[in-house]
Amino acid sequence: MKVVEKFTSINGEGTRAGELAVFIRFKGCNLRCSYCDTMWANEPDCQYKEETPEEILNYVLETGIRNVTLTGGEPLIQAGIDKLIAQLLISGRNVEIETNGSVDINKVRENVEGNLTTAMNGQVINDIYDKVNDEMGRLSMTADYKLAGSNMEQYMKLDNFNNLQNQDTVKFVVSSEEDLKRALEIIRQYNLTEKCYVYFSPVFGKIEPVTIVDFMKDNLINGARVQLQLHKFIWSPDKKGV
Repeated sequence: MKVVEKFTSINGEGTRAGELAVFIRFKGCNLRCSYCDTMWANEPDCQYKEETPEEILNYVLETGIRNVTLTGGEPLIQAGIDKLIAQLLISGRNVEIETNGSVDINKVRENVEGNLTTAMNGQVINDIYDKVNDEMGRLSMTADYKLAGSNMEQYMKLDNFNNLQNQDTVKFVVSSEEDLKRALEIIRQYNLTEKCYVYFSPVFGKIEPVTIVDFMKDNLINGARVQLQLHKFIWSPDKKGV
């Protein structure tokens, strides 16, 4: 697995925002969003270290931190990602996957369940959102929906909306009022606020958070949240490893 950085910090966004987390950032992405703030991790000449799932697990265990965020790039295109997720869950770690919305999350979930079943000596794991025992961690997917401002909306896998669980999150990264209007269409078409967490996240420096709040008020968008990226306010917006 191609790891470009590993570090501990707080979750800057998501349902565990503000909590301690271990971050594993993988190299490579199948998209190229206009506003990407980790484009450096997707460049061909980006330095990385090849690590096995076992090596990554050992690093995580050494930190003593329970929350793990797998990010990128696009973590779900990494060979062996399902095995790593299963090992982290068995170790009691809560795993959040930050995915760009173009990968079939249900297929990944099925592969993780297969790995868990094998690891648990054949015990069938029907739903990895339910703890097999009190020691197992929880898995959540944070799936972006790329809007027009990203230039990548055509690659979004809409079938993912049929496979969301209440632990999951759909995140709309918005850069304009046009993005907000399109996000509202998607929310209503797929009834997202009744299925999972829904976040509006502003592209840093492109749209004012108050614009999003006003839009939510004007359109009575109940069940959704505005979320700012904490790490861009605690540290420099371009700082790595935080």
